[in-house]
Amino acid sequence: MLGHDTPCHVPAPRVSGDRVVLGNGRELWLRSIRPEDAKPIDGAFGLLRPEEVRLRYLHMIKALSPDYLHRLTHPVRGRDCVLVAAEPYPPGEALIGAVARLMIDPPTAGESDRQAEFAILVSHFVAGYGLGRLLMKRLIDRARRRRLTRIYGDVLESNRAMLVLARRLGFRIDHETPGDGIARVVLELPAKRTPAPANRPRRSRAS
Repeated sequence: MLGHDTPCHVPAPRVSGDRVVLGNGRELWLRSIRPEDAKPIDGAFGLLRPEEVRLRYLHMIKALSPDYLHRLTHPVRGRDCVLVAAEPYPPGEALIGAVARLMIDPPTAGESDRQAEFAILVSHFVAGYGLGRLLMKRLIDRARRRRLTRIYGDVLESNRAMLVLARRLGFRIDHETPGDGIARVVLELPAKRTPAPANRPRRSRAS
């Protein structure tokens, strides 16, 4: 789900709107995914290390299916949110260094809660500079704006970097099936309370 967190000796990325400059000087743009990104993402998948694939998908896969790529690059409006960290070139030409996805669960009868599953993949080419943390915070912000109740994700217990990052961002760590090697990280998103209007002091009547 995520490769590495920011090492203490590496400066945090400089952010100006959607423009991000990593600690090594590399410039990326954070933007919504586009259909044209399918080919660069498919090509970049072949450059991932086996461990990166396993951490993201929780098991090994050899390739991304055309159906998966279509669904990833054609998010359903109002349900999916997919962000990419890409080179500052037009979609279809830019290399994709990271993908962050938020998928709202279908509504359940009788349930008022709205929750979504998240997933993040940061390739080793841009890992270690705080990009995963930045993307995670962007997803949390999108979830709050959509008034979701919580977001969650499944993480391999061996993915220490992701578990540490999740705790730092306020997630709790659940082990729903002990021994299966997978932990679920959950972040509750309580609704913001609107402050009550202050009571105006009553004017005393002149005697």
